[in-house]
Order: sequence, then C-alpha cells, then structure tokens
Amino acid sequence: MQRRTFMTLLGSAASWSGSAHAQQKPMPVVGLVDLRAPDALAGRLDAFRQGLKETGFVEGKNVAIAYRWAENQADRLPELVADLVRREAAVIATAGDSVPMVVKAATTTIPIVFIIGQDPIRLGLVASLAKPGGNLTGVNFIGSELTAKRLQLLRELVPAAARVAVLVNPTNAAAREIALRDIEPAARAIGLQIEILDASTSQEIDAAFAKVARELGVVLLVSGSPFFTAQREQLVNLAA
Repeated sequence: MQRRTFMTLLGSAASWSGSAHAQQKPMPVVGLVDLRAPDALAGRLDAFRQGLKETGFVEGKNVAIAYRWAENQADRLPELVADLVRREAAVIATAGDSVPMVVKAATTTIPIVFIIGQDPIRLGLVASLAKPGGNLTGVNFIGSELTAKRLQLLRELVPAAARVAVLVNPTNAAAREIALRDIEPAARAIGLQIEILDASTSQEIDAAFAKVARELGVVLLVSGSPFFTAQREQLVNLAA
C-alpha cells in the first residue's frame, strides 16, 4: 500500500498552525484509541513511544498523546473517538478490525492510521491498496485471508474432527460478524460443522476450553480479537 507515513502526518500537523503563532502554538496531539485496557498493550506502548522518539517526537516535550481505552466495552468507542475529534487531534492511531470503522465515521478530516487483520477495501476503509484516498491509511496483516488455511491445518492435525468450535468475543459485534463470515464458508468447504463459543472474560475462556475438552471430534479455532490477543498467555496455557 502506497501511503502517507505516520510521521509525515504528525510532522505536518506540528507545523500547521503557521509561523505567525510559532511562539504560542500548542504541542500536536496524537490520539491513540483502543478497544482494550492499557495493561494489555504495555510493551506495544513502549514501542510506540520509542518509534516517536526516534523520529524526533518526545511525549511531553513536543508531542502530546491522548490515550483513550474502551476497556473491552465496544459501546464506549464512539464517545472516546468523539472526544479526540473535539480536541482536534493531529492524527488518530488505532488497532483492531472494528475500531477504525468507528473512527472513520467520526471524522473525514483528521488523518487516521490503523492496524487491522481484515481487508481494508472490503471494510470500506480505503478505496484501494495502491491509492487509499480519503483520510485513512495503515497496515493490513491479512488475517482473514488466512482463515481457510488455518482450518486446513486443523483438519490435517486432527483428521477425525467433525466439528470446529470457534471462540468469538460477543462484545465486539462487528469483529464477530466478520470472523463468522469468513469461517463458516471455509469450514463447509472442508466438511466441518461450526459451533460458536462466546467468551468476553477470562472465566468464559476457561469454560469454553473445558467444554471442548469434554467432547470428541471437536477442534478449536480462536477468532481474531483484541481481547483474545490480550489473553494470549491464558489461551496458550489452556491449549498446552
């Protein structure tokens, strides 16, 4: 994807107010909005700040970062994003498959940088990979395009499996819909039946694994979700 880099956007915003007010202009504000809680992103936040520092932007010195955390409550996202728009953030950074769509709906002028696992064209975030257009750009990890391959690997690992239990986060309706839209046809194509297991808490993840462990001929596929990413250690330990 040929896109404007994050630092170019930020640098442009830093000088936007003009030389006439050079002595008075406030620091540019970077809005960082995420569906998760901050403790789920500790290492990534350090990397984010370090990346800014390496390009000359130091938090608290010449750039301010406005953190907005939804604490895994998707219904809070519109107001969190609206607050960043009211603050006239120079750029808004976000991650996850559903959050960029909320940000896109809130502003057509503030630059938005996203990280997603879905196809940004299919989601309507950009016009094309070569020429995104609009005020959005970002990185796509092609997670959805690999759904069929993940199911194929499960089939090869457990050829006797007749069903696939899909772990999804019910609090993120958009991501849940996207995951099931990709998984259901891929599972049918290789003869696997689908069973949906909702989990939005650590206890519900435990219960889902316990259910799968009691049943024969069932394999488990964890769908993409910021919540599940935050719970990756629990998921790996339960799988082991």
